[in-house]
Amino acid sequence: MPDTANALLRQYVKLTEFLGAALGPDYEVALHDLTDKNRSIIAIANGYISGRELGAPLTNMALSVLKDESYEWQDYRLHYSGVSAAGNPLRSSTMFIKENGKLIGMLCINFDDSRFQSFARQVLTLCHPNQFFQALTQPEETSEDAPRPETFRNSTEAVAQDAIVHELNRLGVPAERLTSEERLQIFAALEESGLFLLKGAVKDVAAGLGCSQASVYRYLSQIRN
Repeated sequence: MPDTANALLRQYVKLTEFLGAALGPDYEVALHDLTDKNRSIIAIANGYISGRELGAPLTNMALSVLKDESYEWQDYRLHYSGVSAAGNPLRSSTMFIKENGKLIGMLCINFDDSRFQSFARQVLTLCHPNQFFQALTQPEETSEDAPRPETFRNSTEAVAQDAIVHELNRLGVPAERLTSEERLQIFAALEESGLFLLKGAVKDVAAGLGCSQASVYRYLSQIRN
């Protein structure tokens, strides 16, 4: 663990280890120190679920919380959607760790219930006719307004790439064919997501969208003013 970790957060390091062991192999527990958003994870148990290691950056969900400051009126966020390293859906929850009202860290639990869902499907196929089973297990349609699932990466470059791909897919236009208005929409969405709270995000976004860093700053200036 980094020597610069907050004294209060040090008390959560053993708790992270304990929860990972007590909850079992389908639960990942991660502790973030917000001192360095680019290398925020200072303790992690069962990291194979998300594929992350010590020193991994904040997720898109954590960045959005910092951006919208929802931690000011919430102490935790429960049962939101994530995606594991293997592509399995996760049920995630996060507690906001505060010191004198200031957010200093996050304790996150990510539950991969794919093993249990697989078992449940096997039971259903034994109990019900095929047509009934197919109706029960039909995936729910997701609207365009549905919250983006939390994704987990080991580098800020990958976090930025995820965000860019999400916005390009939403618009349905490749980066090289974006109009000025569409670029402005993407930069506005990336700004709102909190991506630019990460150091080096301007460089990563410029590379991902095939434009200069000066262009990124110009669009951001237009949005922020």
